[in-house]
Amino acid sequence: MKKSFLFILFTLTSIFSQAQYKVDFTEKFKKENQGKYKIEINEVKELVHIMIAITKSGIENDDMVEQKGKYYQDVITHFKPYENEQIIKIVDSLLVASIYNYIFLTGNGISYDFKGNKLIKNKIFDFPATTISKNTIKENPITTYKIAIEDFANKSKFREFYNNHKPYYAEIISSYEKNANLGKQWKWLEKNFKTTQNSYAIFCSPLIKSLNYTGDFKNNNFKLIYMVLPPLDKMEKLSERENELFNTRVMFTEIDHNYVKEPTLANQETINQYFKGRKEWTNEDIEGVSAYPNPVKVFDEYMTFGVFVLYCKESYDNKDFLSAKESVISLMKERGFPKMQEFTDKLLKVRSENPGTKIDDIYPEFLKQFQK
Repeated sequence: MKKSFLFILFTLTSIFSQAQYKVDFTEKFKKENQGKYKIEINEVKELVHIMIAITKSGIENDDMVEQKGKYYQDVITHFKPYENEQIIKIVDSLLVASIYNYIFLTGNGISYDFKGNKLIKNKIFDFPATTISKNTIKENPITTYKIAIEDFANKSKFREFYNNHKPYYAEIISSYEKNANLGKQWKWLEKNFKTTQNSYAIFCSPLIKSLNYTGDFKNNNFKLIYMVLPPLDKMEKLSERENELFNTRVMFTEIDHNYVKEPTLANQETINQYFKGRKEWTNEDIEGVSAYPNPVKVFDEYMTFGVFVLYCKESYDNKDFLSAKESVISLMKERGFPKMQEFTDKLLKVRSENPGTKIDDIYPEFLKQFQK
């Protein structure tokens, strides 16, 4: 399949940090969600993913849309007859105009709910996706195209399709609850970092392929970590434990961005000094590296995966730890980060010399390892 534009893993804290007033965490919401996490295939968000899947851009890009499996075939069979609807052409034009519109569209899906055949505003999430990097939108696109989206949903009988697939959605959610170890990861991260979170939400879609992202919402003294992820993989060639490690890595390296961020920013002057040799730390010939344009971004990506290696060291036996470490080194090299071996070895060394110390507090000693 043609890939019409590059898709990479985004850390979208900036999407939310400039729009905190666009969520409203009521006291009722806080009480119901404190210390808890939820996994959801949100109805309106799934409608947006389906609309994207039948656009010309979606059909041509198997990085943007997961095109394997029975669910995708069900989507194509049911919805492709409606590919010439005006709203589908509009969505396609938005995707052609900018990669970021994929997130502005899907990220704002949670801001509406269905009531019968009509879309009504969600009481908690008003306008959750407004800014990505330097790209800002002034109006929620779901609001802009609300009537056309309602018409498409009604004409295509989307709600009937969604209800018929609820058993499949339930399987995806159950797999996350049984196999992703979110609670275990959360507990480890809050034990080992100074940052704490009030709640987590995972918004999943069977149509998500390579674009995973995470961010946070803060409102009314409550912080919610928001993640957009595909269903868990179960690869036949891997053992049950290897599948667990793979899926844990996918989730963990999204979650821990929210913990690594603060100590990284607190030490950014040193990081800018020691990681300024871009050719040393990145392989510019590999697509996607340009998404990490400065030393802090580069270091943060190394550290995110490095902390996952620490987690494996302290959570699994030596065989599984070594397997996880080697897979991370290999993956990072493929992604354009060639010095993961050196980075990880230094991190493991400093961690072993400072047992029980918060990772925030070992940053200065760890960064000294890179002084020349």
